[in-house]
Amino acid sequence: MVETRLPQDAPARPILVPTEVWRDPERSPDERVDDLLARLTLAEKVGQLGSRWALNDMTADTETSSETSPETSSEDSPDAAPTGAAPSDDLDPDEVLNVAPMQDVFAASGTIALEDAAAQGLGHLTRVYGSVPTTPAGGAAEVMKQQRVVIDGSRLGIPAIVHEECLTGFTAFGATVYPAAIAWGATFDPDLVERMAAAIGRDMAALGIHQGLSPVLDVVRDYRWGRVEETMGEDPYLVSVLGTAYVRGLQGAGVIATLKHFVGYSASRAARNHGPVPMGRRELVDIMLPPFEMAVRLGRVGSVMNSYSDIDGVPAGADPWLLTELLRDTWGFEGTVVSDYWAVPFLTSMHGVAADMDGAGVLALQAGIDVELPDTLGFSQQLVDRVASGELDEAVVDRAARRVLRQKIELGLLDPDWTPEGSVTRAEQVHLDSAENRALAREMAERSVVLLDAGTALPLVGEGRTAPATIAVVGPAASDPRTFMGCYAFPNHVLPRYPSRGLGIEVPSLADALAAELPDARLVHARGCATRGDDRSGFAEAVEAARQADVCVVAVGDLAGLFGHGTSGEGCDAADLTLPGVQGELVAELLATGTPVVVVVVSGRPYALGEIAGRAAGLVQAFMPGEEGGSAIAGVLSGRVQPSGHLPVQIPRHPGAQPSTYLQPRLGVGNDGITTLDVSPLFPFGFGSSYTQFAIDGLELSAAEIATDGEVTVSAVVTNTGDRAGDEVVQLYLRDVVAQVTRPVLQLVGFARVSLEPLESRRVSFTVHADRTAYTGRDLRRIVEPGDVHVMVGSSAGDLPCRGVLRLTGETRVVGVDRVLDTPVHVGPAERVAG
Repeated sequence: MVETRLPQDAPARPILVPTEVWRDPERSPDERVDDLLARLTLAEKVGQLGSRWALNDMTADTETSSETSPETSSEDSPDAAPTGAAPSDDLDPDEVLNVAPMQDVFAASGTIALEDAAAQGLGHLTRVYGSVPTTPAGGAAEVMKQQRVVIDGSRLGIPAIVHEECLTGFTAFGATVYPAAIAWGATFDPDLVERMAAAIGRDMAALGIHQGLSPVLDVVRDYRWGRVEETMGEDPYLVSVLGTAYVRGLQGAGVIATLKHFVGYSASRAARNHGPVPMGRRELVDIMLPPFEMAVRLGRVGSVMNSYSDIDGVPAGADPWLLTELLRDTWGFEGTVVSDYWAVPFLTSMHGVAADMDGAGVLALQAGIDVELPDTLGFSQQLVDRVASGELDEAVVDRAARRVLRQKIELGLLDPDWTPEGSVTRAEQVHLDSAENRALAREMAERSVVLLDAGTALPLVGEGRTAPATIAVVGPAASDPRTFMGCYAFPNHVLPRYPSRGLGIEVPSLADALAAELPDARLVHARGCATRGDDRSGFAEAVEAARQADVCVVAVGDLAGLFGHGTSGEGCDAADLTLPGVQGELVAELLATGTPVVVVVVSGRPYALGEIAGRAAGLVQAFMPGEEGGSAIAGVLSGRVQPSGHLPVQIPRHPGAQPSTYLQPRLGVGNDGITTLDVSPLFPFGFGSSYTQFAIDGLELSAAEIATDGEVTVSAVVTNTGDRAGDEVVQLYLRDVVAQVTRPVLQLVGFARVSLEPLESRRVSFTVHADRTAYTGRDLRRIVEPGDVHVMVGSSAGDLPCRGVLRLTGETRVVGVDRVLDTPVHVGPAERVAG
């Protein structure tokens, strides 16, 4: 042993550093891993591949009292219980509430003590903060306790990686609830997403958390799927850019990001959660995989989580082509693959590709999964026997253990000065819902709200109109702030089991926010109906309130939950795209009053609004805008906030004829009299209106022809022709005119969010490499081929005023993993234009 000291800015206490190579920070990670692997027994290597969710051992912190749990202010609304509890029409208090699929089925693992689970070492600790309401200090104490059990109970004392969910922010009691991921898509703003992820990562890192289970990079294929709210939209390039920005932000703060769900999860048959995915290799490669590839190659992500899906009969969790050949051998991924919760035993119980739990573990490990979450079932010590019998090669165990241990080395967990106590030294100073966090949540919310139609009533103030003296505020989303939050936000995810704990954060309802926004107006509130169910008893009160008002604001949409306890969220899939419950009927009766009605949809998926558009005096879409959602929506309605969100998914016209995302070949769009089904959207992908006007023109191509390995600059001028400052999202689409296989009629390849003062213009330039036209040909090789490509620039997939033709020349070129994945964009200086 040799004596050394901590860095200068740490407490000056002498520590002893072992001479073992694996604990020496001066040696390379490879040297340290080699040394440690040589010291571990096979049983200890297997131990590093498992995890423990000590759910039964964790108790809610009694310090999380009502003083830290603000009540909602919607006391007249059963749909928004004052304590933040789920209302009676949404939850049965005696029913088991799972926060992971089939949690009750696998809860038997909870009888295994942490001491026993970690006897040979342990890879991960599962959701210490995210399972019960606890303060940062209480959670930190639990982290220290569990890490001490892991360290003291195993021979070499190797700590565990602590992971948590962070889909709408850190999923913990009292933590900031940012907008859901579908709202990130609506911002079209990767810089903002990166800043948000960095803030989330800083809070998590300060509390001893090493890995976050986000972002979701699934591309939406069917709006009925319950987890649409967790995605960033229906376009692979939009998801790629925003997802990679999230990875950079989270990992820049010292927390490993986890891409999920790899891959195909969002394309299940009939949008059924855990449904089979009948997808060919070409669609998988061209639509579903690009976001993951960009986050791996450009974002250098540290972890990937497998999908529950089986694709063309092969479960992702047992697919070596997906988890090893493609992810590692082709893309060069060097991190860890973690299983989605209980995905390993699902290989037996749900997929039937393994005879028993241990066999499922062998399949998953051989395919490329390194760590089983949230508990060790398939990766149990029975793997030692499988090695002894010759069924499993020990080299496969070594491969996974090496990856896990290397990650622990990179995190500093195996350094001699690391301690559980030292990892959470800042816990007492962490304010999980700080003013800085809330400001960021507000900025994200305001940039995500999409104005679909200003109609005759919006904005409520200014624009030459008299502010309304009386406003009726109606609908279930007007009074329940939980409608602003996704299913992985702590108030919706965990707190329904703790009805006395409130929301844990201050979340003004839309009714409260409108009252603060328009203090001179008289607001009359009537709920009208619940989010779901068929109770129409509140219709009469709501209709009367609307009749007596100058304008009526009705807020309808979703209340997120899990596995049937919501209208959106994991396991809450929809039969069609009708507004849930009787909300559509409520809107129809309000429209019939003759009072101008502004319809606000607060949802996790797009709903069919064809029966509403054109009749409403204003139409707004807010995709679960988080804790500051009320203020953001109220600001857009009043006109204080200039709306600038754009649709990451289309708004359907009809509730049926789905799925129909914009990314379709010719047979997937239009009607032309060949079918009775019309799949044309009410509002197209990328659409977003505002209280000013923009023009996009002046298309220029730096060349009319380029080689199949060349590049071109495509530019256009965007001008604010109105009298208010605002942001426009300039979008670049391409269309391959003739190809070996059917191609989308148009596909987004670049975008830029541009801020402009009135009568100000900027030239936006996109650098487009020929690789951006690549697709998977008939022989399943990705190619760039010669021919004409239509170039289109505009403000949405349905508004593309700038059109040109680019010719690719030369030979068809097969492109590999080194192809160009992104489209760099440059926004030029502002110039004044004549008024």
